[in-house]
Amino acid sequence: MLSTFLCEIYGGVIISKMMVNEQIRDPQVRLIGPDGEQLGIMSAREAQAKAYDADLDLVKVAPNARPPVCKIIDYGKYRYELARKEKEAKKKQKTIEVKEIRISPNIEANDLNTKMNAARKFLSKGNKVKITLRFRGREMAHMQQTRHVLDDFANQLSDIAIVEKPGKQEGRTISMVLSEKKS
Repeated sequence: MLSTFLCEIYGGVIISKMMVNEQIRDPQVRLIGPDGEQLGIMSAREAQAKAYDADLDLVKVAPNARPPVCKIIDYGKYRYELARKEKEAKKKQKTIEVKEIRISPNIEANDLNTKMNAARKFLSKGNKVKITLRFRGREMAHMQQTRHVLDDFANQLSDIAIVEKPGKQEGRTISMVLSEKKS
């Protein structure tokens, strides 16, 4: 028996391949006509004959239903419509990137302002910003005392950003994620 969810590339979009015409071997199917009207439960051969009379294809649209649901449609047109819908859905998706800004615990004020301006730019473009406070060598002994650097960073950007994930220690770093405030 053929798998009902083989994939096929059509117009640059991957769509699932359905059982069509002679591939449908179920003893009984629920048939839907070309105009969407219910034609009832009948054998797959009868349904195939009706599709052939209408000069269209018999397509299994709901293989898991009991009995399976088949529809009389133009399969080429149906495949094109599916591909177009998937392409439209892909266009409307917005990908949100996470930009990372690394700072050290003894960062100077001007360097911190430069990093904040970069974070503002990323946030205004709709990205999330991960601020990473990196510790090296003897700085590890004073991790908790320098945590205020992250808090100051978040307070300076509080007009356009909210703290999505508060500062969390991970080995030699403390990381915090900021995201854009919703209006």
